[in-house]
Amino acid sequence: MSVWNYVVTAHKPTSVSHSCVGNFTSPNQLNLIIAKCTRIEIHLLTPQGLQPMLDVPIYGRIATIELFRPHNETQDFLFIATERYKFCVLQWDAEKSELLTRAMGDVSDRIGRPTDNGQIGIIDPDCRLIGLHLYDGLFKVIPFDNKGQLKEAFNIRLEELQVLDIKFLHGCVKPTIVVLYQDNKDARHAKTYEVALKDKDFVEGPWSQNNLDNGAGLLIPVPAPLGGVIIIGEETIVYCNANATFKAIPIKQSIIRAYGRVDPDGSRYLLGDNTGTLHLLVLTHERERVTGLKVEYLGETSIASSISYLDNGVVYVGSRFGDSQLVKLNLQADASGSFVEVLERYVNLGPIVDFCVVDLDRQGQGQVVTCSGAFKDGSLRVVRNGIGINEQASVELQGIKGLWSLKSSFNDPYDMYLVVSFISETRFLAMNMEDELEETEIEGFDAQTQTLFCQNAINDLLIQVTANSVRLVSCTSRELVDQWTAPAGFSVNVASANASQVLLATGGGHLVYLEIRDAKLVEVKHAQLEHEISCLDLNPIGENPQYSSLAAVGMWTDISVRIFSLPDLELIRKENLGGEIVPRSVLLCTLEGVSYLLCALGDGNLFSFLLNASTGELTDRKKVSLGTQPISLRTFSSKGTTHVFASSDRPTVIYSSNKKLLYSNVNLKEVNHMCPFNTAAFPDSLAIAKEGELSIGTIDDIQKLHIRTIPLNEQARRICHQEQSRTLAFCSFKYNQTSMEESETHYIRLLDHQTFEFLSTYPLDQYECGCSIISCSFADDNSVYYCVGTAYVIPEESEPTKGRILVFAVEDGRLQLIVEKETKGAVYSLNAFNGKLLAAINQKIQLYKWMLRDDGSHELQSECGHHGHILALYTQTRGVQLSP
Repeated sequence: MSVWNYVVTAHKPTSVSHSCVGNFTSPNQLNLIIAKCTRIEIHLLTPQGLQPMLDVPIYGRIATIELFRPHNETQDFLFIATERYKFCVLQWDAEKSELLTRAMGDVSDRIGRPTDNGQIGIIDPDCRLIGLHLYDGLFKVIPFDNKGQLKEAFNIRLEELQVLDIKFLHGCVKPTIVVLYQDNKDARHAKTYEVALKDKDFVEGPWSQNNLDNGAGLLIPVPAPLGGVIIIGEETIVYCNANATFKAIPIKQSIIRAYGRVDPDGSRYLLGDNTGTLHLLVLTHERERVTGLKVEYLGETSIASSISYLDNGVVYVGSRFGDSQLVKLNLQADASGSFVEVLERYVNLGPIVDFCVVDLDRQGQGQVVTCSGAFKDGSLRVVRNGIGINEQASVELQGIKGLWSLKSSFNDPYDMYLVVSFISETRFLAMNMEDELEETEIEGFDAQTQTLFCQNAINDLLIQVTANSVRLVSCTSRELVDQWTAPAGFSVNVASANASQVLLATGGGHLVYLEIRDAKLVEVKHAQLEHEISCLDLNPIGENPQYSSLAAVGMWTDISVRIFSLPDLELIRKENLGGEIVPRSVLLCTLEGVSYLLCALGDGNLFSFLLNASTGELTDRKKVSLGTQPISLRTFSSKGTTHVFASSDRPTVIYSSNKKLLYSNVNLKEVNHMCPFNTAAFPDSLAIAKEGELSIGTIDDIQKLHIRTIPLNEQARRICHQEQSRTLAFCSFKYNQTSMEESETHYIRLLDHQTFEFLSTYPLDQYECGCSIISCSFADDNSVYYCVGTAYVIPEESEPTKGRILVFAVEDGRLQLIVEKETKGAVYSLNAFNGKLLAAINQKIQLYKWMLRDDGSHELQSECGHHGHILALYTQTRGVQLSP
């Protein structure tokens, strides 16, 4: 094994820490900006929903983001600070469609204790300064000059050491901050300071408020003209301002850490708590005086880390612990009393606390099953490389040689017919009134021979190419309109067509080009090539979607691909592929506005070329292996975007992302033929021919990783797979909150590894939680067991002094406890070791052997151990060695 490791990100960050809304890309465009660990996503709000615009990597973990608008600017700037004390100010250049860095710098200090409660970054509402709380006892100021440029930063000493939150107040003559802090007696207070930029110091502010709710942790500044600040506690919400206005309201105990302002005047706010409940906070006011507070329940969402109100009752809820959501706030409650309607979910894999790698489909491809999320948003996620096809319908059909979909008229948005070709016949399937596929006839088509190609053509015509002829059939009457017959002694071997052109190879290197003119087939050009033709394509890639000025031809003998111009069939470019394997499928296509020539060989290799659509020039030659069998290439559309499906023993979807070709596996074992089949009953579907079967399925989102979610409504902590029993076992806990108290209940759960159906549950004792789980067997025992290590977490103990090792067998799909062994500490890690069980118990490494008693039962017997001086959290074994 190499000493060097190649580490690459398989999936971009999905956990949302911050979000904000403003006019970033244009004065007239509303943008949602989302921070995901090391990336910034910029979305555009459109009538159709959120439209992704940009995905930008940031060199550092994002600690804070804020939108602000300097003086004399028409659109917002974006301030970003990272956990390593770097910052930047970004601006969108609409002319060049790129991000500009207006300012950047390092705000770290050589001395200082980093804050325990995380970095705070705030911007004065009047854009006079940026404030940062990075170190205990210091408030860093970055002033703006008159032109909106940043000046040199400086620190101001802050008396309050345990700062919980800082915000700028609105409508103040001088920049004024309000500080929420905790004193050394654990009491919480709010205090205001004016920032004197000339003196580089604080001046006592207009007001302060002592002895707040013991759980107060969030400040919400209220815009002018109301002004003031809302202080969010665990049991009360308080409003204060400089005019000595003090309003308070009790709330049900909860921890609120996310808020979003609804109205520009700050009279309504959305609040998200730690249980995923969404509330509406209303400030009742008369003119510019707040008269009271009111809190209303709205419904359930993911546990929010950020809330951004977009427009028209639509809200983005970003989450660290579950899937982020786009929700609609309805005026009327549903049957359950909720005003929240989820419009869209955005998958979040984090936080991942444990995972196991399994081959669930037994295809030799590992899949990762993760313990994701937290609290009520906990779930198992099955992550695998590739794209999922969800089968909607299937029928047994042997010997399929080709598949094509046809519309009932040229401009019909949906497909009507499915043409299925066999070695000596062709069958036609059609959608009936009950949205079912049934066999039908198209009178003008030849059903007694194998079809080589089918296509909808202009003037509401259908094209059928067989070995003997090309037939033009009317869509309306379904009768033969015109026919081109192959010359005597020749037959059509391969063919391709689009809405107005047909290209044929008739053996002996003969290439025939036909055009459809006035519902007639006209032979325009004939060419004699020196070698036999193996494959053809004339998919339009120019501005005209019904006509191609280029044709791609794959050749036998010299193993080449050639580009011909149309209609004169002049050779423009010849590209020798090398080797001895014949090209079996060629495809001209345009992905993300870039034209490509794809050429698939008979051994599963694929060549890709950048194609100049006007000159036919081929550049940027690349080769990739997709499988071991011949590949057939077809384009299809998913959510309005064109992609390519490569049918072979390892079917693959080829798609473009950021102008780069990417390849994703499909969750099918072998596909012989594929065609798009977009019907009202099966929109954006694919018809797929496998060995002995024809199926129709919908395709998942085009992405490198396919993620399946198994919601648990509780948090999974450790997981393990057992191949012999075909099960997964995991340790989890459920968070219970009543009006009086909070509690946790811990379980060991057993799932079927294919259906993910719950098979069995073993509840743990009060205060007992699962810390580790493995599947193993012991010496002189052929059975396979689940071994679980636990700890009793007693509130009064700083470190657990008691735990258990539980050994389970899976019998008839149930967990059966075989052995229970008490330990003097938490069993943080378990490992199989030479037919024995190795356990990390607090600071001790203990080895247990599996003993058979006289009565036929088993027990774990301590054999030896090693006592260290630090907690052993993880152990790893290899051969006869172990390393904690």
